[in-house]
Amino acid sequence: MKKISVIVTTYNSSKTIRNTIQSILNQEGLHVDFDIELILVDDCSSDETYSILRQYDCKLFQTEKNTGGPNRGRNLGLNAATGDYISIADHDDVWDKNRVKSMLPFLEKEPIVTSGYKVMDARQNKEIFRVNHSTELYTYYGENETFLKRLTKSLKGQNTYLGSIMFHADLKNIQFEEHFGSIDFDWMLRLFHTRSSIEVAQPLYTRFVDVSNLSLNIEYRKLDFYYSLMILEEYEDAYPSEVLLSYKRIHGSRARYHYVTGNMKKARFYFLKSEWNLKTFMYYITSFVGHKYVRRKFNVFG
Repeated sequence: MKKISVIVTTYNSSKTIRNTIQSILNQEGLHVDFDIELILVDDCSSDETYSILRQYDCKLFQTEKNTGGPNRGRNLGLNAATGDYISIADHDDVWDKNRVKSMLPFLEKEPIVTSGYKVMDARQNKEIFRVNHSTELYTYYGENETFLKRLTKSLKGQNTYLGSIMFHADLKNIQFEEHFGSIDFDWMLRLFHTRSSIEVAQPLYTRFVDVSNLSLNIEYRKLDFYYSLMILEEYEDAYPSEVLLSYKRIHGSRARYHYVTGNMKKARFYFLKSEWNLKTFMYYITSFVGHKYVRRKFNVFG
């Protein structure tokens, strides 16, 4: 029977962590088609999170001190994992009951399998589906196909948000940066580089987004911007045109973040350094007038 190591990193998540863990432990086929090795890593929470974690039959760890991000915990979990396959969850993710059962057969074919997912956006009070529909049960991505999409910051292709990924344990030595503690762009590139993969054509977990999410944190966005530019240097000799395009799109992402948070002066500065197209032009023009309507009606960032 195959074993899935599930790594959940936590910080001050006492309000959500029970739902997350229960959704993992309530998987269809558990103990029949597969087993789950639950690995919980807390980043020195100041609320009741760690006490809640101790109630579960799991491998439980706590960082030596608060690291300000999930990456140290993710690496501790990777080092402790003994399963055949590995999945990493945030402390407020909720898995559909058929997530593992739906993805498991495809892990016999490829080293990396992802799925679609749902986004519950509290900012806009709506549910967003991120899934690549197919006439088949899955979509196959050839060697380096997804790597090049991620390198160029393309919004097309395979869904690769961290919580959607399950991968072979022989890739556990690909670890996360710990200097900043929260960036996964370089990890994603190293995971998919020279490899093929599969996406299951279903949304199989729910990701929750609100104003407290790390993805909207001003310091996180700053670190993600500068670290992503630094990582590009590792690939510029082998993939020069893709790196140039990525440079422009990273600036575009930075611009849209400032647009959605209302800093139009900075948004315009970064738009001018980004990939220039009709959408960029419209964002740039509406940054002078009309941006409140655009932000209310459209998913500009995230």
